[in-house]
Amino acid sequence: MNQKLCAGMRSSLVATLLLPLLLAAGSDVTGKEANRKPNFVLIMADDLGIGDIGCYGNDTIRTPNIDRLASDGVRLTQHIAAAPLCTPSRAAFMTGRYALRSGMGSTGRVQVLLFLGGSGGLPPSETTFAKRLQQQGYTTGLIGKWHLGVNCEHRGDHCHHPNQHGFSYYYGLPFTLFNDCVPGEGTDILADFQSTLRQLAAILGVGLFTLVCVRVCGLLDLRLWLLVALFSLSILATAVWYVPFKLLPTWNCIVMRNQDVVDQPMTVETLPQRLLGEAQNFIKRNSDRPFLLFFSLVHVHIPLFKNPPFAGRSRHGRYGDNVEEMDWLVGQLTETVDSLRLANNTLMYFTSDHGGHLEDADSKVGQKGGWNSIYKGGKAMGGWEGGIRVPGIFRWPGRLAAGKVVDEPTSLMDLYPTLKHLAEDTQPDRHLDGHNLMPLLEGRVKRSEHEFMFHYCGVYLNAVRWHPPGSDSVFKVHFFTPNFSPPGAGGCYKTKVCLCHGEYVTHHDPPLVYDIFHDPSESRTLTPDTEPRYAEILEQTARAVDRHKSTLPNKQVNDTQSTAVQSQMAWDKILWRPWLQPCCGTFPFCGCKEEEPRI
Repeated sequence: MNQKLCAGMRSSLVATLLLPLLLAAGSDVTGKEANRKPNFVLIMADDLGIGDIGCYGNDTIRTPNIDRLASDGVRLTQHIAAAPLCTPSRAAFMTGRYALRSGMGSTGRVQVLLFLGGSGGLPPSETTFAKRLQQQGYTTGLIGKWHLGVNCEHRGDHCHHPNQHGFSYYYGLPFTLFNDCVPGEGTDILADFQSTLRQLAAILGVGLFTLVCVRVCGLLDLRLWLLVALFSLSILATAVWYVPFKLLPTWNCIVMRNQDVVDQPMTVETLPQRLLGEAQNFIKRNSDRPFLLFFSLVHVHIPLFKNPPFAGRSRHGRYGDNVEEMDWLVGQLTETVDSLRLANNTLMYFTSDHGGHLEDADSKVGQKGGWNSIYKGGKAMGGWEGGIRVPGIFRWPGRLAAGKVVDEPTSLMDLYPTLKHLAEDTQPDRHLDGHNLMPLLEGRVKRSEHEFMFHYCGVYLNAVRWHPPGSDSVFKVHFFTPNFSPPGAGGCYKTKVCLCHGEYVTHHDPPLVYDIFHDPSESRTLTPDTEPRYAEILEQTARAVDRHKSTLPNKQVNDTQSTAVQSQMAWDKILWRPWLQPCCGTFPFCGCKEEEPRI
């Protein structure tokens, strides 16, 4: 009995001595978890219309996984892209600044980067949210589409590459998915220019053949130098047409892992599975440290996928099938986050780079572009709401209320300052056009910090929206609008992608004015007779434009010695240069295949 009593006393004594140590150790672990910075999983679709998913009103395409993100988090109803096309929109998203500030706005017909062998792209001097988070100790990864350039002066300098812009790991398409990547889908790159070159080559060829026959037959005494000159012109025209246009699948349709080309031309059929596997593996590899993953989807940009598990499942043809496949990808990535028990410390975000492409359709496939719900216009159509209003969904269990809806103007550019805030980055920064969204998402404020927002078509200020203090109204003033052909139709004048200058637009004096809170489809133009604040709207927006312009560089130039912002979208930056072309192997004999998907 005494032995049992002594043993019990010894056990109690040991427990008493060890308990504080155990509690201290447990407290330390808990404290580390509590103090750990949050993870970020950003998912951006390509060309998705806001009306394509269920939580924004679609009841004929199934998007349960995206809808679940919205029901578990916060859904924004006035989430706005800075541009209606991918290159300028993505530049603004990455930097928190209008594309004009980094030289990524266009003055002419070419509004996006056309060749991986061009020298234009997001300037090395720019700062992305990935670069800021990397400086705060984050492991950063980009999986998927980039479309912001690769090289500057020579192949391999990678000055525009994601690795140089803060992403420690990159796997994906440095360009984009486009029709030229799939045989039989046609071409997206300067199709009219290619046609002109083909015609010129044919005319020169026929002319040369005719003149040779004339000289051989002795009908005319043609100088040999003239025939040689015509022959040289014919060869040159054919070469310019064939290289690089006929080799676009090899030049542009590639997959890179970090700075190595691993698939050229890329195998499109397995691309979605490979991107998903890379994204999942990135999360698994970095689950024990703060990370940022930007999953930049290639869905639902054309050409549309024909993957058997999703083919024919939707009620909207191949486009609907692709939306449902995209939703499945989102669900798989969400499941990865949840299965690793990271959900409560991970902010997940879903959006699109801009609105759906209305004009894209053919008799074989039907509609290839998205649905922008009640909103007017679409991809490339300037400041019309359909091209710039996009989904905006945030999920963060325990931090953001489930099922919350925010009906205030917000921007894709808001991600940069929001991520900075959450990563506790307090270092000085350059001028930003976005605002920290957390007070609005958490319900600590009711009003957006965006009293004014500016909508660009290329480098041209297209429209301005004003959300007056103390009012639900959101007024939008259009200075010019794209011309449709025929008038009132949904297609652009003379081009497949609307342009921002000359005969392609109509300038309005006075500007067109709408209240998009009460008239979101922009169908009823306001006048002094119908809107008591009409004069004030024009006055306030004019003042806002003056203040905004005072923060911009004076001009965009091509001269590298100038202190102004260098244009990255000028012809000399856009056009293909063989010495800049990313290549797997020895140029021009590029080609390699990735052995197998990493899942």
